[in-house]
Amino acid sequence: MKILIIRFSSIGDIVLTTPVIRCLKQQIDGAEIHYLTKKSFASILDSNPYVDKLHLLSGTLSTTIKELEAENFDYIIDLHNNLRTRLIKLQLDVKARSFDKLNLKKFLLVNFKVNILPVKHIVDRYLDTVAFLDVKNDGQGLDYFFSGQHELESLLPDTHQKYIGLVIGAQHATKRLPVHKLIEICKTLSQPVVLLGGKEDAARGEEIRQGSPHNVFNGCGKYSLEQSAVLVKNAQQIISHDTGLMHIAAAFDKPIISVWGNTVPEFGMYPYKVSRHQMLEVKGLKCRPCSKIGYEKCPLGHFKCMNEQRTDSITIIDRSDN
Repeated sequence: MKILIIRFSSIGDIVLTTPVIRCLKQQIDGAEIHYLTKKSFASILDSNPYVDKLHLLSGTLSTTIKELEAENFDYIIDLHNNLRTRLIKLQLDVKARSFDKLNLKKFLLVNFKVNILPVKHIVDRYLDTVAFLDVKNDGQGLDYFFSGQHELESLLPDTHQKYIGLVIGAQHATKRLPVHKLIEICKTLSQPVVLLGGKEDAARGEEIRQGSPHNVFNGCGKYSLEQSAVLVKNAQQIISHDTGLMHIAAAFDKPIISVWGNTVPEFGMYPYKVSRHQMLEVKGLKCRPCSKIGYEKCPLGHFKCMNEQRTDSITIIDRSDN
């Protein structure tokens, strides 16, 4: 049986589909698993042993569709479910199942604060999409695989070989703590801290480093995604916003402190199947959630969901296994 899974973006969302990949491959005899994603996210999946062939969305959609037509798939599992994936399914004319994004229920929560969302993680809802194939959740959590060996000593200075990873980035500003709050966190920690984020976070990272004690190393923009994942795996614990590196940390069952701003855990994207997790959020705000994704600035201007975070409530999770 040849199966195509589709999820175009982003880092965290793709990592959250890895149990579907694994369960399909392991539970269906002779299953051949293909995966379609954007070229920029190829590194997340190109070392996954459960993916037989990776297809990359590049050039025109029609070119990608022609490539896929040659494969003669038996099923399409659409875990993105947008206009482009609908066009792909229409053109391929293959039996398909699509992930229910629950957009109406999310709309009610965001706009009217009426929560009728299921109390169910998005991974379990992804797996519901393939239940018709008699595939069940194996309970093994998320996967992340490396393409090669990476030595921690080559990535960090000697002073930061045992550290806490602080993920300062997120796609939208309303999902990120302000710089002064991130500095507060660094000041509460006695352990060395490694700041993690992309090139777009480098300037904020430097501001945090300069405003913090001597134990902060700014790694933002210095590493590839795979190298950042290595640093996540080797951290004693991770403090992160609702973002992709948080889900990579969950794949390694790291102790995680997740920080929530305009989004809420009720959307079902909190760290999946981790044994140690502390959640930070400002309860009781009538404006929250203000979006299912995020904004470039607080729509009301006060940004209470992050400005009122109690950074002094952060606790060091047990690290006996590190």
